[in-house]
Amino acid sequence: MVLRRWYPESDLRRMEDRIDRFWRGFGLGEAVSLRQIAPSSMPLDVEETEDEIIVRASLPGVSPDDIEVTTENGVLTIKGESKSENEETKNGGYIIRERRTGKSHRALRLPDSVDTEKVESNYQHGVLTVTLAKQPAKKAKRVEVRAS
Repeated sequence: MVLRRWYPESDLRRMEDRIDRFWRGFGLGEAVSLRQIAPSSMPLDVEETEDEIIVRASLPGVSPDDIEVTTENGVLTIKGESKSENEETKNGGYIIRERRTGKSHRALRLPDSVDTEKVESNYQHGVLTVTLAKQPAKKAKRVEVRAS
């Protein structure tokens, strides 16, 4: 018996593609996509320097007005919403539609060393950068080890 790793998302995508092909066969276009219903999780990079923590979130196609960044009880929350253009082709529908639209969110627990009063955010070229300053008193201190 051979053990195989199971990826439930890929099985759901295959099933969704088969349903879409079925409906296209009747000329009805794509069915409602499971990917459009469920809120998606945004990819993040988190970097730590000596003085700050930098969080970068990919939010392509999201207007800065549709981005919400909050810190509460030691948790950083990023929410964004990309809206569909609702442009139909002259023939009445899309042939392929893969770009995601809808709401996405992400929440991260912050370390105790972060000063939640000193948070800055910047959005440029589809990437949101949130910079969180560390409290000076809570930085790691190097302790010298002596041999006796």
